[in-house]
Amino acid sequence: MIKKLTADELPKLLGELKQWQPSADNSSIQRSIKFADFNEAFGFMTRVAIKAQEMDHHPEWSNVFDKVEITLSTHTAKGLTERDITLARFIDAIT
Repeated sequence: MIKKLTADELPKLLGELKQWQPSADNSSIQRSIKFADFNEAFGFMTRVAIKAQEMDHHPEWSNVFDKVEITLSTHTAKGLTERDITLARFIDAIT
């Protein structure tokens, strides 16, 4: 089973993710990213999809033209896990 991050672990890890906003209950993190156009947004999503598949950890997201909205949470753990933090770091590294 995947371990949910503890209340003690969350502040430090969320503090490292400056572009992400935690939900009110800290069960997920969200980020909105604007790109130059649809092609750039779709290319970004493709890179994230490949990484997510490798991790077996898939984001909730939407794309409208040049904007991608992402929510990360681990449903089986009912909250944030190290998988979410790892994927958020990857996303930050490629934007």
